[in-house]
Amino acid sequence: MDKPFQPKVAIIGLGYVGLPLSLQFANSGVAVLGLDIDEAKVDALNNGRSYIRHVPSETVAEQVKSLRFAATTDFGRVKEVDAVVICVPTPLNKNREPDISFILQTGHAIAPHLKPGAVVALESTTYPGTTDEDLRAVLEAGSGMKAGEQFHLAFSPEREDPANPASKVGEVPKLVGGLTPACLKKAVEVYSQAIKTIVPVSSCRVAEAAKLLENIFRSVNIALVNELKLVYGSMGIDIWEVIEAAKTKPFGFMPFYPGPGLGGHCIPIDPFYLTWKAREFERCTRFIELAGEINSSMPSHVVERVSEALNSVRKPLNGSRVLVLGLAYKPNVDDQRESPSYRIMELLKRRGAEVSYYDPYVPVIGPTREHSQWAGVKSVCWDRSTIAAFDAIVIATAHTSIDYQELADWAQSIVDTRNVMAKVRLAPGLVVWKA
Repeated sequence: MDKPFQPKVAIIGLGYVGLPLSLQFANSGVAVLGLDIDEAKVDALNNGRSYIRHVPSETVAEQVKSLRFAATTDFGRVKEVDAVVICVPTPLNKNREPDISFILQTGHAIAPHLKPGAVVALESTTYPGTTDEDLRAVLEAGSGMKAGEQFHLAFSPEREDPANPASKVGEVPKLVGGLTPACLKKAVEVYSQAIKTIVPVSSCRVAEAAKLLENIFRSVNIALVNELKLVYGSMGIDIWEVIEAAKTKPFGFMPFYPGPGLGGHCIPIDPFYLTWKAREFERCTRFIELAGEINSSMPSHVVERVSEALNSVRKPLNGSRVLVLGLAYKPNVDDQRESPSYRIMELLKRRGAEVSYYDPYVPVIGPTREHSQWAGVKSVCWDRSTIAAFDAIVIATAHTSIDYQELADWAQSIVDTRNVMAKVRLAPGLVVWKA
């Protein structure tokens, strides 16, 4: 007879952060209860099926069979565990203000079921003060216990980078900040069961601020090279060649690369959590805001380049057939969160173009919070007759599985935002426009 499933850790939110973390704990021998409000996700996982491309179904099935992982929608089962890790979304609202409602809703749902002595760790990226003020207040009110005394509270930012071989959950150093020294000690004990290197910091706020710094650093530097792309382009200088030259310096330089805009859950969103919080202290965050303006303007620049490419062959954008190549926000994943490809498609459509997309990892567009008008649209086929029928192709995401030589042989016109055509032999008469 199989032994009963006795979870020790509950992980709430089984998406791109929560599911890999759950499997890492389970693989380390810790019994994990995965919690999510999506019944379809829960059913899939309990049947050994993954819905995230870079998380193999075999890995899920192995942990389910071993009784180290099970999923549920029943938040009342939090009473069975010693630690709860929260990995829920933290989007911006339509006014670009932080939306921590998913964190607070989760807090309300678990508070009545917390064990005395339990550890609650938040991993969702947010502004400093969320853990020790907002989440703490909800948990204390709902549980009747005091944080730091009857239960432990901590913040430990996620550091996921989907499909990056260097991003292995168990090996990426883990920051942990606690409400009190005792909270920190208990949280470190929990994470040490599954993560090789733990980096304790003095408070939840330091850990929250460190995560924001990581993403603000990338946002500002990407904005810099996006701006330089426009400046150097007007001078007839190729920014990609400039970056390759600069990165030969063995110190004092780190290469960042331009693109059609920012995507993913972190970099387009997280910097504005600090911008919003800084206003409470009457501080301006001009670098962050300027970087946001530059990066947000890149899809419009891409559309202008498409218009220029079509005009060069005496075709208007209005009425032309345009294919956006790559819907995911980064190569070799199916993750479309905040993908600039959606904005490019919307701007093209607004200008009168007939817009389609091709992405081998996104065969059909599912429902999204911000781009519901594209739900149900399917990727076109990859063959000569289909690709040749488009007036222009926009390379938005450089999936390595795409045959760019075939693209060069088939396409009428290409606008390349990722510099992937630089090493491809171009067909006679084909001009590649960099954007």
